Amino acid sequence: MKKVIVILLFTGLFLTSGSAVAQNTIKLGHINSQLLFAAMPESDTAQKTIEREATAMQKTLEELQVEFNKKYEEYLKIANDGTTSELIVRTKEEELQTMQQRIQTFQQQAEQTIGNRRTELFKPIQDKAIKAVNDVAAENNFSYIFDTASGSLVYTSPDSQDILPLVKAKLGLK
Repeated sequence: MKKVIVILLFTGLFLTSGSAVAQNTIKLGHINSQLLFAAMPESDTAQKTIEREATAMQKTLEELQVEFNKKYEEYLKIANDGTTSELIVRTKEEELQTMQQRIQTFQQQAEQTIGNRRTELFKPIQDKAIKAVNDVAAENNFSYIFDTASGSLVYTSPDSQDILPLVKAKLGLK
């Protein structure tokens, strides 16, 4: 009788530990976030907006540069003619330096503005993509999802499932 109880006890422990191991199975998935973003129409719209704004700023920068070049040509003429007073030459030099500083400031502010605008436009798209990935991972019991676009993934197991089609379906994309 003791043998039967011991056998039943061991069998019960074996079955319970087996089911615990089965419950802890790790399910791996991967996605290329760049492909996901490219498939989202919002990304294209945001990129076009950024390009349009960057083009406008580039045009203004070019206009400032043309104006600077004209003033520089004028400065060279009066600086080299030998008849213009030193005060006028110095004033023109200061004017050019001030203008160059304005151009540099404008360029820095334009880059910062475009960077901020990019963040502003792409953050909701990124949040939407991350939510879709999280939802798909939860719905399909994935333990980990790796982003293959980050470049830090060295190996992808054949057991790892590409969830890009699932996330696209979740977002209603083709």
